[in-house]
Parts: sequence; C-alpha cells; structure tokens
Amino acid sequence: MARILTGIQSSGRPHLGNILGAILPGIELSRDPQNESFFFIADLHSLTTLKNGTEREEYVRAVAASWLAFGFDFNKNTFWRQSRVQEHTELAWYLNCFTPFPMLANATSFKEKAEKLSDVNAGLFTYPVLQAADILLYDANIIPVGKDQKQHLEMTKDIASRFNLLAGEEILVLPEPRIDERIMTIPGIDGQKMSKSYNNYIDIFLPENELKKVIKKIVSDSKQLEEPKDPEQDITFKLYSLVASDTDIAAMRQNYLNGGYGYGHAKQALLECMLEKFAEPRRIFNYYMENNDELESILIQGEAKARAIAQTTIEKVRKVLGFSS
Repeated sequence: MARILTGIQSSGRPHLGNILGAILPGIELSRDPQNESFFFIADLHSLTTLKNGTEREEYVRAVAASWLAFGFDFNKNTFWRQSRVQEHTELAWYLNCFTPFPMLANATSFKEKAEKLSDVNAGLFTYPVLQAADILLYDANIIPVGKDQKQHLEMTKDIASRFNLLAGEEILVLPEPRIDERIMTIPGIDGQKMSKSYNNYIDIFLPENELKKVIKKIVSDSKQLEEPKDPEQDITFKLYSLVASDTDIAAMRQNYLNGGYGYGHAKQALLECMLEKFAEPRRIFNYYMENNDELESILIQGEAKARAIAQTTIEKVRKVLGFSS
C-alpha cells in the first residue's frame, strides 16, 4: 500500500484553480483502495506571509470545509492541522541542522525573492526544511506536486539521506514525487494563471450575487454581439470548458462561431453551469462553515491519528541524536 501525503496551504479560501488542480485530483487519488492518504492543512507555512491570526483561523476552516465538500473521506484517511502536531516543528529543527546553507540559498522559492532580502523572513528561507519534516514524519512514499515543487522534493530526499547516513540505517523514508502532466494551468478572470496573489480568482463558494459579479469581470475583447468570435482565445469559454459537459461546450463553441451570441450570454451560462455543477459542494461547504464544532471534531480526530504516527518517527530520530527519553 502506498502512503500519499500532501499539504494544503491556508493562506486564503480555496478558489476554482485549487479545486480543479489540487482538491479533485487529490480526492480521486485517495479513493484508490491501494492508497493511504495523509492530507494536512499547512497553517504553519502560511505564517511566512499571513500574520493575522483571525484570518488564518477563518482560512483553515474554509480549506477544511472545501475538502470535505468534495467528498474527502476523513475516516478512511488522515486529515489534520499541521500546527496541532508539534512534531512537525521539532523535526524541522533537527533537519535544519543537517541542511547546508547553499542548498536553501539555491531554492527557487528563495531566489525569486532574493533581490529584496528585506522581504525575506527566516521562515521563508527555511520553508523547504519544514516541508521536508512534514513529509518525513509520516513515512510517505508518494508526494503529488506540481513541477514547481519538484526541487523541494529533491531537497527532502537529500536532507533525509544525510540523516540516514549518520544513523547508519534508513530511519527516514525517501519519498518520490508524483507529477501529473495532465493538470493544466487554470486561467484567472484576466487570462493569467488563477492566483490569490493576482486577485484574479473565482471563489465558487461565494453567494450567488457575489459570484455573478466576479464572473462579469472576466476580461473579453471588444467584438460586438452579432460578430463571430474565436472561442479558443476567450477566457470565459476556456473556463466554461473546464466545468461544462462536452455537449454544452460544443454548443457554446458553435454559438461563438455563428455570431449573434455575446460575451454576456457566455458569462451567464458559465454562472449557471457553476451553480449547477457545484450545488452540492456549495451546500456542504456552507454547512461546515456554519457548524464549526462538527468541523473541529473531524480535525481533532485526524490530529490524534497523525500524532500517533509522528511520535513514532520523532522518537526514532531523538534516539539517533541522543535526545531520547
């Protein structure tokens, strides 16, 4: 049985890009009876950029509610908050002492911000080490990641190998990345990659009127209603193609080519499609956001399961380093 682990950032509410690119593929992977899935909310990682505690608590709840809304089985798998299992930070400190400075200085996540070092805090610099601890605590075999995270997985394996060399045995399991080449970049309402940092995302859990306002803001060209339009170049059509049925996509494509069909029509169709497709997830999301005690109970259950495994790993590490009780 393969043990799969992934962390979900809690720096904001999940948007359509997160759902299509991470949540749905992750849940599909977790449903394989041959897999054992460990999915955690990376609230400690969010501290590198988000300092407001009230916002973080709200975002943690929204992330948890989103995964549950799309059917993640928290009984079969393990689902928890990173900050509630203290072994994450303990192992991160031990691994920091096995991580050479040049390795972190060469991390893409750091180099992208190195030109303005005043904006780089120590947490951001050592981010890959905490990420390594997250993975190595649970003897994870497979880590689903995007291409941009492949370097961090290589660093995790390097750090673990250094520790195992000292131990003289494989205390820490070396994980392998799983990169799904099929996952495409989800466009935002301005045509760039959908991202919170670009403020171009679609939050499918918004009330209907607010969701409609966001969809209305999708950028389009200046072609008039009666003119034929190129569906492949239009952002609204691209987003519709990600959520609609093949039959409806083909119909909208033909409407574009025929003319007499405006971008307002397309945006209304996109809104209706999202409301229909995500009706049940929207209901479940709102239920959990309004019933915090039930959501908290699920997370506490997962944290007990995660902690039992993390404590076993950390005790092995302590023994090697002379910290064992």
